[in-house]
Amino acid sequence: MRRDSDFAYRAPWWLPGGNTQTLWAALVARRHFGPAPRWRRSRWSTPDGDFVDVDEALHASDSHAPLLVLFHGLEGSSASQYAVAFADFAAAHGLAYAVPHFRGCSGELNHAPRAYHSGDFAEIDWILRRFATENPDRPLLAVGVSLGGNALMRWAGEMGQEAQQRVRAIASVCSPLDLAAGGHAIGRGFNRLVYTRMFMRSMVPKALQKLEQHPGLFDREALLVARDLYEFDNLFTAPLHGFRDTEDYWARASAKPVLHRISVPALALNARNDPFVPAASLPGPQDTSASVVLWQPPQGGHVGFPVSQGPFGLPGHVRAMPEAVGNWLLAHL
Repeated sequence: MRRDSDFAYRAPWWLPGGNTQTLWAALVARRHFGPAPRWRRSRWSTPDGDFVDVDEALHASDSHAPLLVLFHGLEGSSASQYAVAFADFAAAHGLAYAVPHFRGCSGELNHAPRAYHSGDFAEIDWILRRFATENPDRPLLAVGVSLGGNALMRWAGEMGQEAQQRVRAIASVCSPLDLAAGGHAIGRGFNRLVYTRMFMRSMVPKALQKLEQHPGLFDREALLVARDLYEFDNLFTAPLHGFRDTEDYWARASAKPVLHRISVPALALNARNDPFVPAASLPGPQDTSASVVLWQPPQGGHVGFPVSQGPFGLPGHVRAMPEAVGNWLLAHL
């Protein structure tokens, strides 16, 4: 594990605890310093006859400037607070910026009898290959948030030295690199009451739409009584993507077991008070290759890291994390 400078994050005194830092960042804190990002959407046809939608930021950048690609989290999109904050960072630094949406996350249901999952490194590879082909004069940098970060790190581990042919550096932010630990954590207590319900309100209707597209794809009645992500993954995510069940999916899709195979410069940022990702499950130096840097500040929540701004520190902003992660990536060009 290389020892670059850490992210010296300190939460505002008025936001104690991982849950408050997570929720305030997502719902209240300021996302950008400059103008709100404007997007140009492109639809890419996939090799299996489906599509993904890619949003490219319309701010100005030099034709040889780096391209920063962001892979969003579970049920995320280019509208997620972290995607907007990274867009603001990219605009401030003159970088091209793009957010490819995982299948079904762009506002329109995809066509194939599949969706997306935490370990879909083949999809990551196809997307990065296309970005590289379409931007031969731009060095590529990639960041993945939560689910997207696990998939990105999984890709880097699976690709080994070949990853350096696609990107100069990558980063994962608040990613559950041990999916079983994260999956069990989100299914308990406050997490179950708040975050699980939030995700299920989005995921279950989309799954039912998928069943209308492809009758017989899964057991509708069983899905309707599912109450957490474990049950949802058992009925939907795992079987649709070639896994035996939830346990098999979480084991085979986790990035932590392949971190020691990563050869491209890679940063893994995880707050130790993340409600979704138990600190005990985070990788240590013994789990990684020399190319991987671990930032594990004590505070920040799940993709939170709010910073005081405004009268009495309110409403705060979330630009500190993209600035730290983005500058680390730029340092590895």
